[in-house]
Amino acid sequence: MGIKFRRSPTHNKMKLFVGITDNQWFDFLSRQKDIDEVNFWRPSPDASIPINPGDLFLFKLHSPRNYIAGGGVLAYTTTLPISSAWDTFEEKNGADSFDVMKRQIMNYRGIKTDSREDFKIGCILLSQPFFFDESEVFAPPDWKPSIQRGKTYDLNDEAGKYIWRKVENILARKKIFEMDKEYGLQTADSASARYGKEILIKPRLGQSIFKAIVTDAYNRACAITNERALPVLEAAHIKPYARSGPHAVNNGLLLRSDLHRLFDHGYMTITPKLDIEVSHRIKEEYENGKYYFNFHGHQINLPLRLDHQPSNEFLMWHNENVFK
Repeated sequence: MGIKFRRSPTHNKMKLFVGITDNQWFDFLSRQKDIDEVNFWRPSPDASIPINPGDLFLFKLHSPRNYIAGGGVLAYTTTLPISSAWDTFEEKNGADSFDVMKRQIMNYRGIKTDSREDFKIGCILLSQPFFFDESEVFAPPDWKPSIQRGKTYDLNDEAGKYIWRKVENILARKKIFEMDKEYGLQTADSASARYGKEILIKPRLGQSIFKAIVTDAYNRACAITNERALPVLEAAHIKPYARSGPHAVNNGLLLRSDLHRLFDHGYMTITPKLDIEVSHRIKEEYENGKYYFNFHGHQINLPLRLDHQPSNEFLMWHNENVFK
């Protein structure tokens, strides 16, 4: 089941962004099967974009192709060191290796860069990407050669309506998203799900976007140790995805890698009161664990946003089903 589209005046709140897209990036990703998310990177740290999560981001290929060839649903934007972007998204960055990705980005930077530098890039994270067949591509209206990054189209304008109709018809024909004339743009399993008044599509988060959002929610610091070295920080599911836990921020914790393993294996948990508990089994089974008992009884560091903080429901599930 996919996203439901509404044909009603309220869809005019939505905007479209047509971004100039690297041809190699597009060609690589369009060949991948069942890809659920992508990182549309920028060579500079600037990930700003004049649309909101839930709006459509469309791919306009570089000259000489110069046509819209696909897109995705904007889920999130952030800035990451290039190594972290690769660790998080891997081939969803549009390349088959870190070296290829780095070489592509360095070609665009326009400044001399030490090949060892872990420079930061802008990351525009898209869920539910889609790619058009050659027979479906079309040129964006009102496009000027001077446009450097892309152009925003409002669905109240004729050009925006034209693009929307073209894209809507292609997606309906390909059955990528589900069309619904009565209930509107929404997730197929929740008629009321929204991120806000202006949002018409709720992005479906994949594993990589989940990690990026959880990392920022915890201010890029381990919830237990306050460790800030990104290469050793991991987004842990409180209730595992394999056991029907969602890729939702309130089902996530940012943990140092060793604590993540202990948490997943039940040697550590977080109570609904947000206290850290360390199981006595870690000492009994491994004849050690003294370091980890230093955290017992302490409270975790929390995201500032209440809706990003761990859900009592998921914490209770971990306490009752995983913790030893």
